[in-house]
Amino acid sequence: MLHQARSVHQRGGVAPLHPSACAVSAWNTCSVSHRVHLRQEASKNVLYSRHCAMMALATSSPLSQDGSQRGELRFKRVMLKVSGEALEGSHDYGIDPSVLKSIAKEVAAAVREGVEVAIVVGGGNFFRGVDRWDGMERATADYVGMLATVMNAVCLQSALEAEGVQTRVQTAIEMQEIAEPYIRRRAIRHLERGRVVIFGAGTGNPFFTTDTAAALRAAEIGADAFFKATKVDGVYDDDPVKNPEAVMHKSLSFRDVLLKDLNVMDDTAITLCKENSIPVVVFNLHTDGNVVAALLGDPDVGTIISHGT
Repeated sequence: MLHQARSVHQRGGVAPLHPSACAVSAWNTCSVSHRVHLRQEASKNVLYSRHCAMMALATSSPLSQDGSQRGELRFKRVMLKVSGEALEGSHDYGIDPSVLKSIAKEVAAAVREGVEVAIVVGGGNFFRGVDRWDGMERATADYVGMLATVMNAVCLQSALEAEGVQTRVQTAIEMQEIAEPYIRRRAIRHLERGRVVIFGAGTGNPFFTTDTAAALRAAEIGADAFFKATKVDGVYDDDPVKNPEAVMHKSLSFRDVLLKDLNVMDDTAITLCKENSIPVVVFNLHTDGNVVAALLGDPDVGTIISHGT
């Protein structure tokens, strides 16, 4: 049988795909049409194998839109913190759909470039624990604020999926009908598969801000950078709204932020990023293109806070 198989190969023929089904010893007795069929099937398998090899090569060497080789990403996995107030847009309460759509489009563009994006969104556009009324305990108010963050997370998930980006919402308080419970390993697996993960309900504990929740999740998932989307271009030496002469810092150290009490984020969040060596980038959410530029590591966007001086 081996001798016959060699003879077929030497004549330029193709051996059957399944010798057990059609014995090589019977090859010469097969009809011409049967031999043609077997050769065609073998050829298809060869072409399919070549196609798979080409696809593997293409995906291992991503190309940019102009066809040139895409450079290595500055940040592979990032945490994006969006405040609830930022989602209000031109409204005084709730969500401005145009803002939500704009964020979703830019996050989707970053994801298509290969960035793994996790998001924490605040709930101040609906309710803030610090704004509770007399008679309401702080813990109760904070829990209500956590529910507000989940509403924003579900709305942002819908906007991202409308852009064709697979998205998962994970909450620190279990809500099985609408979101997954927070499981660190599952979240990382989603990110590795190119899905956006939105963390809702803060840390699940009162007395902690959503900035702290975002810093905590960034550390847990191994994020390369923390992006805080705000209403201003970066961190200034004075309030830019009250002082038009205020100068924006291009870079700061964690030490500067803590010692000068610059109010970029609460001290717990800044300390978490400092201790885990996660650089923080503060940028303007409402400037077109800023989200995708920041997530792709554009050094000209916002203020970067790191261990450097």
